[in-house]
Amino acid sequence: MQRLKGFREFFPEPLPPGEEWSCDLRQHIFDCWRTTARRYGFREYDGPPVEPLDLYKAKSGDEIVSQLFNFQDKGKDEVSLRPEMTPTVARMIAAAERAYRKPIKWFSMPQLFRYEAPQKGRLREHFQLNCDLYGEEDPAADAEVVALLIDVLRSLGLTEEDFVVRLSSRKAWQAFYETQGGKPEHAYDFFQAVDKMERDDAETIAKRLAPTGVTPESVKSFIEAGIPTVELQGILDNLSARGLGSFVKVDYGVIRGLAYYTGVVFEAFDRKGEFRAIAGGGRYDNLVGLLSGGKVKMPALGFGMGDVVLALLLRKRGKVPSFASTVDVVVLIEDETLRPESLGLVQRLRESGRAVDYSLTPMKSDKQFKRALELGASHWARLERGAEGAQVRVKNLKTRAEQVGPVDSVLTFL
Repeated sequence: MQRLKGFREFFPEPLPPGEEWSCDLRQHIFDCWRTTARRYGFREYDGPPVEPLDLYKAKSGDEIVSQLFNFQDKGKDEVSLRPEMTPTVARMIAAAERAYRKPIKWFSMPQLFRYEAPQKGRLREHFQLNCDLYGEEDPAADAEVVALLIDVLRSLGLTEEDFVVRLSSRKAWQAFYETQGGKPEHAYDFFQAVDKMERDDAETIAKRLAPTGVTPESVKSFIEAGIPTVELQGILDNLSARGLGSFVKVDYGVIRGLAYYTGVVFEAFDRKGEFRAIAGGGRYDNLVGLLSGGKVKMPALGFGMGDVVLALLLRKRGKVPSFASTVDVVVLIEDETLRPESLGLVQRLRESGRAVDYSLTPMKSDKQFKRALELGASHWARLERGAEGAQVRVKNLKTRAEQVGPVDSVLTFL
């Protein structure tokens, strides 16, 4: 039996031949995500892995269905595995926003599913950090979220030489479109065309833009000029005050194709351009109102960062730490008559917070010692019979130093 196409299996290090997805690396990424988000005052939430299909249609239109793992459940309801988290959290906020002080700062780390053709950096499932801020219109909120994105990547060892956050604005593009005489009925087509410009050839670009009334030349000139709006300049100044100015730049080539973005948008890319976007997001002030039927109106912004591209980038840049050692102490049992007392020692050490292993069945001393080395343990401990009863011997496997004394002294020795 083989795993499904586009899905992963995560193995403990060292990885078996032919496997590339490490559970240890995944946990390292999760730890950095969670720790950094909490430092910014974000609280963790979660939601259902299966949602009504209409939730995603309401946000993205009927065309989204072709990208989903959707089905009819046993109650004849049309449902889908979640492809993203924003509709879920927007619905939760709309229902419960009165219970929380504003701004509301939440994060989650869901596994998401999309039925797409697997390719480099994109699979049919991935884990994603979602950070969203609700209830604040001021650009300071945009700067705060971008700063969080930068610090998440920095916490993983990446530097300004490894990535850049490209800032843009849907408002700036809307103003440009209007000044160029763009046709209102083709505004969405215009945004979609601009979003694909980096991937399309000149002929395709011209064909996409033709119905909108805007020329490719004017679009390219606007992007190349890169003049920040007052709003974007405020965000740049805010980030510079934090010492993060070198991580960001204005790039109107970023437009974010999803229809619900309303203001500042941004994407993080590796500097060498070897991978897809590391993360992306922006302001979506209308979504809560849409999903609440107009009952709750609340400004919002956020970003998502997937683990697939991120893991590939960390490996490529040599930013993956060593995961060799997972055990602190191995308890050797050379005298089987001391096994009950040794089990007590194992339990005591584990309750002290240490990772401890031992041989479940009788085993020769040399094999137990070899196992301690294979596990990367920093110490071994062994009970011995002394003149006044059992005593403990502890050896530091790095310094080779040994200490012997009463069993109660084991924590001091360690």
